[in-house]
Amino acid sequence: MENFKTNIAKDFVDKEVTLKGWVANFRSSGKISFLQLRDGYGVIQAIIAQSEIDESIWEMVSTLTMESSVIVKGMISKHPKKEEYELQVSGLELVQLADEYPISKKEHGPDFLLDNRHLWLRSSRQVAIQKIRNTIINAIYEYLNINGFIKIDSPILTPNACEGTTELFEMDYFGERKAYLSQSGQLYLEAAISAHSKVFDFGPVFRAEKSKTRRHLTEFWMMDAEMAWAEHEDNLKVQEELISHIVEKVIELNTIELNILERDIEKLSKIKAPFVRMTHAEAVKKLNGLGSDIKKDEDLGGDDETLLTSDLDVPVFVTHWPAEIKAFYMKRSEDGKLALCDDMIAPEGFGEIIGGSQREDDHDELLKRIREHKLPEKEFQWYLDIRKYGSVPHSGFGIGLERLVGWMCGTKHVRETIPFPRMINRLEP
Repeated sequence: MENFKTNIAKDFVDKEVTLKGWVANFRSSGKISFLQLRDGYGVIQAIIAQSEIDESIWEMVSTLTMESSVIVKGMISKHPKKEEYELQVSGLELVQLADEYPISKKEHGPDFLLDNRHLWLRSSRQVAIQKIRNTIINAIYEYLNINGFIKIDSPILTPNACEGTTELFEMDYFGERKAYLSQSGQLYLEAAISAHSKVFDFGPVFRAEKSKTRRHLTEFWMMDAEMAWAEHEDNLKVQEELISHIVEKVIELNTIELNILERDIEKLSKIKAPFVRMTHAEAVKKLNGLGSDIKKDEDLGGDDETLLTSDLDVPVFVTHWPAEIKAFYMKRSEDGKLALCDDMIAPEGFGEIIGGSQREDDHDELLKRIREHKLPEKEFQWYLDIRKYGSVPHSGFGIGLERLVGWMCGTKHVRETIPFPRMINRLEP
């Protein structure tokens, strides 16, 4: 028999196949039973007619429970009215009869589902989200590889942080000094651009922020990219090209999953470059006109981000922020008042997806900023060195994977976008 997987069932019509999988659902109608079988590639309905199989198999079918593992043999047929395929069962082997499954069809609260996250991952909605997450990861790699970036792995344990250590997890480092779990690989990537020009990293990062909002996790995945010879406008162009590529791939490869999630694909289809651009001052003016009380020197809150994009189909770049509320490493405008940076805000209330900027490339100016921010000069000496040996204009950005997955899936809380979420009040399972 050929190697069968449910996602290619259309290629096996009228062929005998063997399927190894799990019972996702079942029902019986007299002398016919219907099993929904999941094999990790999709779900297919298996039809078992009592008259077509041995009595011992029919009796076994009546004992099956949710999530029992089985090996099923039969013929693939096409549904007479739908673009769907079914398995006409001729044989069934029970591998393991599952205990009573704790996640039933009734409504469960989020705490119960998160306590059982190891099992909740099997549900059709959660399967769809993780498949889309996988597509997004591959699309990021694909775009960056095509466009000449190479992957540089930055350390997770660091002696300092990008923007201070107040929101980092601190640990004792062999009883000799403090170390921190990284919140970004950006600084280390900047060191690699003089060797490779365009680089990126992709891995877990950690933030000890005591936040309980739907957009925050304690452990999450970040892709950081850095580019030599790239200035502010170049940076924006790469970001909108990358996001457009990701959206295109999700629509191309995950139509089934988007439909399971009841995601409005038409809205995703509108996300194409160029994106809207406005300065921080213009954003504040627009928000004030819409009823927000945000001030000219303030960061955007979650409600502001939602309000700002309420009339938009594509993301908006909010650029040129007041320098005093942005990070020390960001290049400033000629008058020193504005940071040459951007936050990419997604529509539909999904908030900030990307943060980026042109980086300060002048050694003396960067040293001045480090001192202004009261950062430990000695620990940043290696970072300053980059500006002493062939410094060039350069820019970069970071994408929070979970927020991006949430946006693509239409999932409002990021806890569903990562296999095992870590939050301020959750460390299990």
